[in-house]
Amino acid sequence: MLQRLSKYIPAHIINTLSIRLFGLTKIPLLLYVRPSVVELSEERVIVKIPLRRRTRNHLHSMYFGALAIGADCAGGIIAMQKIRKSPCKISLVFKTLTADFLKRAEGDVYFICDEGRDISALVKAAEQSPDRIEMPVHVTAVVPEKQGDEPVATFTLLLSLKKRP
Repeated sequence: MLQRLSKYIPAHIINTLSIRLFGLTKIPLLLYVRPSVVELSEERVIVKIPLRRRTRNHLHSMYFGALAIGADCAGGIIAMQKIRKSPCKISLVFKTLTADFLKRAEGDVYFICDEGRDISALVKAAEQSPDRIEMPVHVTAVVPEKQGDEPVATFTLLLSLKKRP
């Protein structure tokens, strides 16, 4: 249904609706933080999580759990896009998460992942292999309204894919 609407609605809105529908049906906590897809291409994804009462800690900066959800979204949405285009059924999971919190995120946070080509190659490798295939995915979090392009956090997630029978 969302594909038919793509003629009339901008891609970033369709992608945002898609991730929120996924949150509603599969991961309710994802829906709770209200992520928005700002950009989604073959190479790059940018996901925004607004700083609101739901995502804010007692210091009025973004809670680290909300930051982790944003990193998961940015790394996962680009992988899900590639898997959807695959002729095979492939399961996706993040096995590890490493985070460096560099500054307080005191505004809406944008999570950027520029590894679309590498993730695409990983999906192709998973199509060919019966084994689990893994790759580290790097996500950078920025707050443009406060710190410009300077990162407030960096994340490394170990993306693990396996072809299902």
